[in-house]
Amino acid sequence: MHTILVLEDDIELNNTICCSLEKNGYRVMGARTCEEAKNYANSYTFHMAILDNPFFELELLEIRNGGESHTYQSMKELVDKWLKARSNTLILFLSAKDLETDILNGYELGADDYVTKPFSMRILLKKVYVILSRKSQEANIYDDGFLKVDFELGIVQQGVNECLLSPTEYRILKKLIENKGKLLTYSVLLDSLWDEGVQITDKHTLAVNINRLRKKIETEEHSYISNVYGMGYIWK
Repeated sequence: MHTILVLEDDIELNNTICCSLEKNGYRVMGARTCEEAKNYANSYTFHMAILDNPFFELELLEIRNGGESHTYQSMKELVDKWLKARSNTLILFLSAKDLETDILNGYELGADDYVTKPFSMRILLKKVYVILSRKSQEANIYDDGFLKVDFELGIVQQGVNECLLSPTEYRILKKLIENKGKLLTYSVLLDSLWDEGVQITDKHTLAVNINRLRKKIETEEHSYISNVYGMGYIWK
């Protein structure tokens, strides 16, 4: 499931966008201020952020004048350091400014796409779908908004915090994610791990490693690995 941040100060528009996204299967965090959005960003990894461009510029001025400890000199700096650099979040700007220069400036600020107000909700949903689909095809990454695994870099994260896994735990995690929704019997999982150099030969040792893995990546709200008693494991 893709997780999307919506930063829009208009309550009615914010609620409309969030409800429409949720009805289409997205997990959505709706924020009306920068501080509220930043609090969400500290706990979640966003696949996309839908940002109200003019409102965002006003918020930046308030943050600088208010003497906040974390200041940003421009929207581009905030987008780069806060969203792009932390989780490579896709950016979709909403703006009432529809001049060519305004749209081009939006892309310069780091936008992956730009929608001018007023807009069709169907068009917005289609843009969101197309952008996310294109990104998913490009990246060798598992990311559900809470747990992120970059298989190219071998990095596992809960939100912005890195999970330090042993090589054996990482290979078990990779094998389970590759077979998401499928029952991996003990023998199949042990054989496939053995083929990759993981010398685990019995169910008990496998269970010990999986329990260690679960303690590192799971919480009460986020459970991933299901043990089918007497048979094997499933990545839910």
